[in-house]
Parts: sequence; C-alpha cells; structure tokens
Amino acid sequence: MKSKLLFLLLILLSTSKAQESKLMNNPFFKTWDTPFQTPPFNEIKTEHFLPAIEEAIKIEEEEIQKIANNSEPPTFENTIEAMELSGELLDKVTSVFYGLQGANTNDELQAIARKVTPMLSKHRDDIYLNEKLFQRIKVLYDQRDKLNLTQEQKRLLEFYYIDFVRSGANLNKQEKDELRKINEELSVLSLKFNENLLKETNAVALVIDKKEDLAGLPENVIKFAAELANEKGYPGKWVFTLQKPSWIPFLQYSPKRELREKLFKAYINRGNNNNEFDNKKIISRIISLRVKKANLLGYKTHADFVLERNMAKNPENVYKFLHQLWEPAIKRAKMEVEEMQRIIDREGGNFKLQPWDWWYYAEKVKQEKYALDEEMLRPYFKMENVLKGAFEVASKLYGIKFIERNDIQVYHPDVKVFEVQEQNGKHIGIFYADYFPRDGKRSGAWSSSFRSQSNIKGKFITPLVYNVGNFSKPTSDKPALMSIDEVNTLFHELGHALHSLFSNTVYHGTKWVPRDFVELPSQIMENWALEPEVLKMYAKHYQTGEVIPQELIDKLENSKLFNQGFETVEYLAASFLDMDWHTITDTVERDVIQFEKECFDKIGKIPEIESRYQTTNFAHIVGGYSAGYYSYIWAAVLDADAFEAFKEKGNLFDPETANSFRNFILSKGGTEDPMVLYIKFRGREPKVNALLKRRGLN
Repeated sequence: MKSKLLFLLLILLSTSKAQESKLMNNPFFKTWDTPFQTPPFNEIKTEHFLPAIEEAIKIEEEEIQKIANNSEPPTFENTIEAMELSGELLDKVTSVFYGLQGANTNDELQAIARKVTPMLSKHRDDIYLNEKLFQRIKVLYDQRDKLNLTQEQKRLLEFYYIDFVRSGANLNKQEKDELRKINEELSVLSLKFNENLLKETNAVALVIDKKEDLAGLPENVIKFAAELANEKGYPGKWVFTLQKPSWIPFLQYSPKRELREKLFKAYINRGNNNNEFDNKKIISRIISLRVKKANLLGYKTHADFVLERNMAKNPENVYKFLHQLWEPAIKRAKMEVEEMQRIIDREGGNFKLQPWDWWYYAEKVKQEKYALDEEMLRPYFKMENVLKGAFEVASKLYGIKFIERNDIQVYHPDVKVFEVQEQNGKHIGIFYADYFPRDGKRSGAWSSSFRSQSNIKGKFITPLVYNVGNFSKPTSDKPALMSIDEVNTLFHELGHALHSLFSNTVYHGTKWVPRDFVELPSQIMENWALEPEVLKMYAKHYQTGEVIPQELIDKLENSKLFNQGFETVEYLAASFLDMDWHTITDTVERDVIQFEKECFDKIGKIPEIESRYQTTNFAHIVGGYSAGYYSYIWAAVLDADAFEAFKEKGNLFDPETANSFRNFILSKGGTEDPMVLYIKFRGREPKVNALLKRRGLN
C-alpha cells in the first residue's frame, strides 16, 4: 500500500514539475528582455495563450481573495489600490491575445477565444459578485468624504463602487446566479457575431472575368483587383471584396449599374444571408438579454444603464441631440439627391437614384461643381507621407518626436513601430502602426494598447499603443495611395493614440474616460489633416515629390461641404438604430429586418441613403458602443468647438492652446468629470455652432 501511495505521489510531483516547466518556457511567465518590455512576438506562439490565461486567472483569483479576506480594516491602499495592482499577468496576456484577435486572427486563435471568453466572463463575475470584497469597498465609499484622498483617488473609489453596483453586487444570490448566466451567454454570442462578420467581410463579393466590365475604373483599382484575384485563387480575373478599399472605388467609378448593385447589396447584407454566418438571431438574442440584464440591475432599458456613465446621462438627451441634427441633415441630403437625379435624367438614365448609385453620381457632382476627382488627389497621399504628416502635426503641437524602431518585434510584417519621445529625448511610449487589410483582420480602424500608462507607488509604466486600419494597399508598381477618407481616419486614430500616450495618471490611463468624451482627442486631429498649411507639409506627389498645388488645395477647400448631407444622414440613421434597439423595454426577440424598417420609417430616412450599418453587421453596438454610437457626433460638437480655440488665436499650432489641450484633456484620463476638464481647457461649455457651420447645416 505504501509503495502504491509513493508511486502516486511521484506521478503527481512529476506532473507538477512538467506543468511548471511548461509554464516557465511560456514567454508570458518570463520578464520580457525586449526594448521597453514590448511583447516578444517572435517567441509568442498560439499554444502559449490558453495556459497563460488559465494560470493568470488563478493568480488574480488568489490576489482578490487576499484583498477580500484581509483581517485589517479597509483602507484605500489595501483595497482599491491593491485591486488596481491585481491581475497584472492577466492584463499582460489578454491585451496581446485580443490585440491579435482583432488584427491578425486565425482559426486556432478563434478556437481559443471561444474557450476563454466564458472563462473570463465567469472570472469577472467572481470578482464583482464577491460580497466580502464589495463590503470593503462600500465601507470606504460611505466614508469617502472623511478620507484623506486625492481627487483622482476619490474618483477611482467612486468608479469602483458604482461599477460593483452596476455589476450586480447588491443583488441576492438567485439574481446573481441569473446575472452570471446572462453575462456568459452574452460573451459567447458577441464573439460569434464578430466571427460571422469577419467571415462575411472577407468573402469574395464580385468576380469579373470580362475586361469590358472594368470600364471607368482607375488603373490602380484594376491593378489592385487583379492582385487580389491572384491572392484569392482567381488568376487572370479581377476580384472585389467587402473591404472598403476594394468596394468603394468600384461604386465610385464603375458605370456598370447592375454590378454596383450586386457589390453594394453584398456589403449591406453581411450577416443577413440566411447562411451559417447569419447574425439575425444572434443580435436579437443579444438585445433581449441586455434588456433582461438592465431590468435585473434596476434600469428601464439597456440605454439607461449605459448612458448613466456618459456625458449624455440618459436616452432622452441623446434623442433630442440626434433630432436637432437630423432635420437640417435630411434637408441637405434631399438637395444632394436632386443634384444627382438631374445628372441621371440629363444622361438619359430612366431610373430613380438608388443607394448603389450614390457614390457614382456623387463623384460626377464633385467633378462638375468643383472640378475635383479623388484620383487627382491620391498621388499626393502616399501612406508613408500621410503618416509623416500626422506625426509632424503632433510634433508641432506638442513638441514630441516619433523615431522608427526596427529592433522591436511585431506580429505581422506590415506593422511599423515608433518610439515616441519628448523634445528633450525623454521616453513617452511606443506606437505600433498596422494599416493594410488582410483576411485575419476585422474591418474598420481602431486604437488600443498592449500596455496602459500608470504610476502606482511611484512606478511609472509607459504605454504601448497601437493603431489598426484597413487602408488601400500598395500594388506591385505603386505605393499605398490613400483616399481623403483614409487620410482623415489615419489622423483620427493617431488622436486616440496620443490620448493614451500622453496619459499622466496614477491609476491606469484612459480606462475610465466616458465613451462620448473619448472621441474628442481623436476627432480633433482630423481638423488638421486637410488644412492648407498642413497639406503643404506632407501632401507630396509620390513620383515627383512635388508639393500638392494650390489649385488642388483650393478645390478641396471649395468642396468642404460636398456630400455632408449624405455623410450626416447615413451616420445619424445608424445612431437612431442603435438607440432604438437599446431603448426596448421588454425581452421579446424581434424580427431584425422589420425592426430596422420601423426605425427608419419613423425618422423619415430617404430610400436613396442606407444606414451606415445594418443591425447584422453593426459591430460597434456588439462591442463597446451599444447605446453609444451617437458618441462620434456628440464628440464632433466638442472637437469643432475645441479646434475653434486654435483658429481664434490665428495659429493652428498655438503653443498655449496646444499645451492647455494636452494638460486638461489628453493627460487627465478619467480623473475628473469630462465637462469640468473641457471648461478648464476652453473656459466655457462647448457650443454646437462650429459643427453646424462645418457641415453646412446652419
């Protein structure tokens, strides 16, 4: 019997040592001996993620139990600060994992995501539904005015208390169990929605095998389509996908109306094809569960739950704001429809303008009214020059430097890395730029971090920030030449990056910034992109190096109000759709298509313009922008008003204004109420006038 027990003990020890050895060979359990402790992507393999996440969850569970079971009376340091310091390994692993999930995924990573997503949901609930832990936080919250806390510490304590309450800490056991089930199901459904959307977006939407069907398309568009065809297994043909750099130029320039219709409908019907990737039932279930969760937590709707933490505060304020913009926008859009219909009629087209005609005839209007063709501009917007220009704007505003680093490892050859420094050489952080589409990357553009800034106990952690886009790729004979929209998007995402890079807080950077304020730092950067003074800094012909001529700059300036009705209406339609879904008060699972129709009929959306997103491909509202898609135009009021501050000084790079913006907006994270921060910067609350003027809606 003794020998049998000894044998079992030896097996257990051997298994334990093997597991320990496996973890020690996992790069996530080592100190990263890389510049600025950046992720060692050359060492990180797919098989490292699952064991690292499982172990990191165990470690944080132990850390949380230690805080919750502390026999000492709760203090800010042994409870709130201790929580901020917990989960370091889990943050380290998941920031890399989800970074790759968005930008460079594959079947293996998706399989791991399906496994760890419910695990992480449960882990979060285990923390937020821990009664002992909540009681410690509540004691501190109830005494907050008597504690000797800094402004940031007091706000952090309030955030934690409110987050625990909003996560179900005050529910009874039965309600908590129900909430756990809802959270787990929501996490799995959201993952599935995005997987389906990625598959549908990567699908080949249009294959052309007759050269005459390429009529009207610019040479670079044809070249890109041919190279894409080779990649996708259609040699000798031309392929168009549902990535924007592929489908938008086709709609702009192809006179083949039936092909435009086919491509456009493929785009808007992503997730709505009644196939294995259909998202209708998934999103309907998500909405139902969100209502159930909101009701369980004491809120009338999911929107009430979300907006409580935003600047807007409640759905009524959002709807009022959207309607304020909708009327002038739809009026302008109808004028744009009339202009295009006149061209159709004049050319003998026996049809009414449809959504798949918009880009084609809008391009004709632009050429007629402003003698401007986007293909005239592209040669001046080589991607590397645009990025250099965005860097130069940031440098002139804030006195910083971007230094390319070839010694920092990347997760894909397309990724470029830059060290960001103050003018005196002080290190600020690392910036990764990943701009070209690929099958493993979700659509759109975004900014995030592999590591956030913090300064707890005097240990200053610098941020590792990345920007991801899906911009026009280089072809075999031309560099990446960008559209105006892509130029604006690059500047926009760099604005998000600067917000993270300039963060100078004690507790985790921009983590607590409200959703409808977080777009201010990004959107204000777009204001510089096409300013004549700035264009002359970076818009240079990719072949000759010639600076963009004044004639083209004048045409750009004259066309600033072009298509603003369309752009505002398609965006606002999606914002109304988001709000309508999230102000539902019952848990009935709706017919998605019928619901959309009712939403758009109610606001009087015109048939010539489709919503920017349809429910089945509206990734924003499945992600972090549910009841929050309005945030972009809410922040547009802020960014237009804030940019006016520079204009009023007569200097786009006024040092005093830039310093104020950096100090009061970019560096503060969520340490103060956003309106308080804005007033400190501007001296008053924002006004809507600048936005209405910019869009021609006044």
